[in-house]
Amino acid sequence: MAWLLLVVAAGLELVWATALERSDGFTRPWPALLGVSAAALSLVLLTFALRSLPMGTAYAVWVGLGAVGVAVAGIVALGESAAPARLACLALIVLGVVGLRLLDG
Repeated sequence: MAWLLLVVAAGLELVWATALERSDGFTRPWPALLGVSAAALSLVLLTFALRSLPMGTAYAVWVGLGAVGVAVAGIVALGESAAPARLACLALIVLGVVGLRLLDG
C-alpha cells in the first residue's frame, strides 16, 4: 500500500507543477489553488508512505517519478524538446526508480 501511495503522490507532482505553471506567477487564482492543494496532498501521501518505506528510497522515487512526469508533460503538451539525449536521461531516472523498488521490495 505504501508504494501505491508513493506513486499517487508522485503523480500529484505532475498536477501541481502544471497547475502552478498555468497560474502565471499566482496571478490566476484557480490554477494557483489547484497547484498548492495538489502539492499539499502530495506531501501528505508521501508522509503516509514514509511510515513503512525507507526515507531515502521514498524521497528519491517521489522526486524521480514526479520529475519524469513533468518532463514528459512538457514534451507532450508544451512542445518541449524530445531530443534523444534528454529522453535517455529520463530513462535513466526511471531505471533508478525501478532499481530502488526492486532493492527495497
